[in-house]
Amino acid sequence: MVFSSLQFIFIFMPIFFGCYYIVPDKIKNFILFIGSLCFYFVGTIHNPEHFILFILSIVADFAVGIWIEKFPARKKVLLATGIIFHLINFAVFKYSGFVINEMGRLNPSFNFTADVVLPIGISFYTFQGISYIVDVYRGTTKAQQSLLKYTIYISMFEQLIAGPIVTYGQVEKELYKRQIKTSSVLRGIGIFIFGLGLKVLLANPIGKLWSQTCAIGFESISTPLAWMAIRAFSFQIYFDFSGYSDMAIGLGKMFGFHFNENFNYPYISRSVSEFWRRWHITLGSWFREYVYIPLGGSRRSVPRVILNLLIVWLLTGIWHGAGYNFILWG
Repeated sequence: MVFSSLQFIFIFMPIFFGCYYIVPDKIKNFILFIGSLCFYFVGTIHNPEHFILFILSIVADFAVGIWIEKFPARKKVLLATGIIFHLINFAVFKYSGFVINEMGRLNPSFNFTADVVLPIGISFYTFQGISYIVDVYRGTTKAQQSLLKYTIYISMFEQLIAGPIVTYGQVEKELYKRQIKTSSVLRGIGIFIFGLGLKVLLANPIGKLWSQTCAIGFESISTPLAWMAIRAFSFQIYFDFSGYSDMAIGLGKMFGFHFNENFNYPYISRSVSEFWRRWHITLGSWFREYVYIPLGGSRRSVPRVILNLLIVWLLTGIWHGAGYNFILWG
């Protein structure tokens, strides 16, 4: 169920927000908890193991956070265990199929193929879980003692599927108390509609030019059409992703949460570095905070800084998908 679907707009949203706004403030977290889990369950109805994995990840992060504070002498082992748990799940579901199929392609005697279905939102809730236990390890945030509140942080459906990536510190206070003002709700509705327009009115029609060009075949198209298709694809991925982020930010405001901006007109950038400060901002911030700076950032020698950058961008490419194109792009 995607935000632009009729089921979400005309069935899920009216029922959910009708319940959310009429209940007392102290029950709103529970409604958000139920609604988010129902949203994710519907998305995983044909793969119930994905729902089980999602719940296990939440419980594991919650327990590791508490244990890091309770057993400080073992916090490094606990942190490593939590991170490895996430990375194994991420690697198995996102890359095992690619690796197995490539082994079969390179070695005909390897008679195995794999069609692994990727769990919805695993790229995002993996990063959110890792950032939480790292922040608890660093002492920059206190471990959440309420499983309900931690589950809401991970499972909030408005940002679970396609971001923006939200760290625990950004929403910690709002998990306890948030003000739902009419002006914020109306602004959230406006942002949601704007994002919906980017997705439905721009991304989808523009994307048809790219898909139809691919259907014709690259050997049969003219050079002008090839350039038109490339530009169409560029704008499709921008309007699609930016639109989804806007819808998530708008829904968050309707709940009383404030998420960070994820896109800032990247195609008017004047340099490559400026482009990446404007494109998928929360992903770049996550890699800077939890990978680049821990590696030493720019405080090391020039060769080490180059290595740090290569590591960060290789991981960024791998995060985006399983394939040689993603690795080479990174």
